[in-house]
Amino acid sequence: MSGLVDRLKHLIPAEPQVDRVVPPSGTTAWLTFSSAAAMAFLAVFALALCVATGRLSDRWSAALAQNATIRISAPASELAAETAAVLRVLSETPGIASARAIAPDEMQGLLAPWLGPDLPVDSLPLPQLIDLTETDAGFDAEGLRLRLSAEAPAAILDDHTRWRRPMVQAADRIRALGLFALILIGAATAAMVTLAARAALATNSQVIRVLRLVGARDTYIARAFVRRFTLRTLFGALAGTLTGMCAIALMPSTSETGGFLSGLGFTGAGWFAPLAIPPLAAIVAFAATRAAALRSLREVQ
Repeated sequence: MSGLVDRLKHLIPAEPQVDRVVPPSGTTAWLTFSSAAAMAFLAVFALALCVATGRLSDRWSAALAQNATIRISAPASELAAETAAVLRVLSETPGIASARAIAPDEMQGLLAPWLGPDLPVDSLPLPQLIDLTETDAGFDAEGLRLRLSAEAPAAILDDHTRWRRPMVQAADRIRALGLFALILIGAATAAMVTLAARAALATNSQVIRVLRLVGARDTYIARAFVRRFTLRTLFGALAGTLTGMCAIALMPSTSETGGFLSGLGFTGAGWFAPLAIPPLAAIVAFAATRAAALRSLREVQ
């Protein structure tokens, strides 16, 4: 980050006299620094939301992609025969790696979070579930449904397509919203920096007139504003980014709760992604301040 500051200083050199035109403290300085910090903090969370949504969607889709379930709803006297027929059909179906009937005690464990651990599974008319795993090549779902309807009419195939498609759509929309939020944050940062720069230029209009009288050009005067507001935005965005990263790091881990918000964060090299926010904020501030300064200097007579 220090190297970036040095490059910015080299790109926007400051003359000692003209640099004093921009007030080093006051309302504009605090507004620029705090706005950049707040926007960078929000940008970290928007970026984390995009990353976490994609990661959770990939994980959930992968968990369901090669698994399917067959539900057998039949009278107790016919349930065993229907189950044996389904298992026989599955053993003869290409693309199915394994299939097993879920035992009553396992069924009780699946229902315990909703119905309690003392659920009398044996006395309830629960359907028989068969869990199957497909190969990488997959199986013909429609063909399997037709064969099951002929040999085991009580069996219903659920290949989890109706679960995967809404999750993928929801993840895409949330990622799009996160990217849109980042664009709005960048636009808001540019607007706040522009307002602060114009306020500083208006405050120092008398000094600008004196500099013009001694031969200073508008680009020479604007250089000081561009440099100072760019550096203020850079350091403010850096403070907000580091604060946001600390807040993300303090959130519960996925292993503790397993919920959606627990996955909101970065992993591995993904922690370097938020560090791109301060340089991007500095670039936005550079462009916004330069445009605002040149426009305002043309208005100052």
